[in-house]
Amino acid sequence: MTTPPAASGESVKLARSVSLFMACVLIVSSIIGSGVFKKVAPMSADLQSPSWVLLAWVAAGLVSLAGALSVAEVSGQIVGSGGAYIFLEEIYGKTVAFFFGWSNFAVIRTASVASIAYVFAESVNALLPLPEIASGLAGISIFGLIFPFANLGVKFLAIALVVGLTAFNIRGVKKAGQLSQWTTTTVVISLLAIVVLGLLSREGSWANITHHATSFPELRATGFGFTAAFFSAMLAAFWAYEGWITLSFIGGEIRNPKRNLPLALFFGMLAVIAIYLVVNFAYLYVLPIEEMIGVHEAHNKVAAIAVIERILGPAGILFIALLVCVSTFGCTNTTILLGARLYYAMARRGEFFQAAGRVHERFRTPSNALSMQAFWSSVLILSGSFDQLTDMLIFASFIFYGLCAYGVFILRKRKGGAPSTYRVPLYPLVPAFFVLFCVALIIITLYNRPGEAGIGLLLILTGIPFFWKWRHRTGKSLEEIDEPLDA
Repeated sequence: MTTPPAASGESVKLARSVSLFMACVLIVSSIIGSGVFKKVAPMSADLQSPSWVLLAWVAAGLVSLAGALSVAEVSGQIVGSGGAYIFLEEIYGKTVAFFFGWSNFAVIRTASVASIAYVFAESVNALLPLPEIASGLAGISIFGLIFPFANLGVKFLAIALVVGLTAFNIRGVKKAGQLSQWTTTTVVISLLAIVVLGLLSREGSWANITHHATSFPELRATGFGFTAAFFSAMLAAFWAYEGWITLSFIGGEIRNPKRNLPLALFFGMLAVIAIYLVVNFAYLYVLPIEEMIGVHEAHNKVAAIAVIERILGPAGILFIALLVCVSTFGCTNTTILLGARLYYAMARRGEFFQAAGRVHERFRTPSNALSMQAFWSSVLILSGSFDQLTDMLIFASFIFYGLCAYGVFILRKRKGGAPSTYRVPLYPLVPAFFVLFCVALIIITLYNRPGEAGIGLLLILTGIPFFWKWRHRTGKSLEEIDEPLDA
């Protein structure tokens, strides 16, 4: 029988087994997923300039780095599993923590599952065109924002993937974890292949990098409109950088965290920024900006597949589509595996549907929490496109990321100064910069993407009646439920 951590008698230091190199690998593997294959297309449509698109990738990476370095100081002071959920409870109380957890179910984590599965289905569609189901109903919308019957063949396949992988996860976390182990290798190989093929291709041209779309001068002349477009492009890039906060979840297991945690975040983020920059340079080197915008307007196309199709023809489509399928398949599995554990923990504490806190009698997994996550992810797949889903979840995420980073100032004031372990560099500039950017991103998203932002806020606010219903419940502490579910 597994001994609960509280009763094991082992100190925190004995559990510190993650080296600096492994921490760097973990942050890279937790970030790189589906966004790098696709997001360059909507960013090109927003900015209409290859150089500005590349600058948006760098800017989003530096902002994410500032957030990561800030959250590292918070994670060094608050002990316990759960990452941001625990940080927010310690700093702001149970109300904010609840809405972070509810937001993960309503939009952040479930929309991640939905959007990654959507890219998988789009990649399959590039290999084998899926049937247009109920095409006559595709124009039906809800408030002009949600088109549940559009691209229904792609959506049905995405839902089938979510349901199938959820069933696989219910059968055991060990098997699900083994399925995800080789995802990072596959992603890196595919990205390196794209870069090499793109830079060596006769189809590539430096003129494609320096050429702007014909309407670019008009966009630049609109002042705030261009600023809004740049933030919109960064919103797309942030999806590709999503996941940097996850390293804080294992801060207690990193050797010499005062030195290695900030170094891992710094070098890991720099590595991801460099990878994204060279990959997107290769995309734009091969495909002129007008054609990249056309990829976005085609809705069911993936930028990476369009680029390789230009270089290698039909054989290239098969090659890259298979790689994207494998990558998104594994990434969807990992996201499903991790997300349900939060809802399970909330339910065991009396802060979520009680059924989500039950464990499968045979497989010892949070089967109900997994099933609830699959159901709502499927609803989100039907509700919108990939870009709508990711804009909603990034908007919601940065509300709570900003709160986590602001916790640096609160904890320093509460505890009488800087911690003796890790301190965020260039304090107070780095956390202040990130917090102010989060505020700016939220405001500009409300202006530039009012539909997606409004839906995201509405989904967060749906937690209000549940909060009032469950606020007096009592449940187990995190220490009592912080042990593996698998026997």
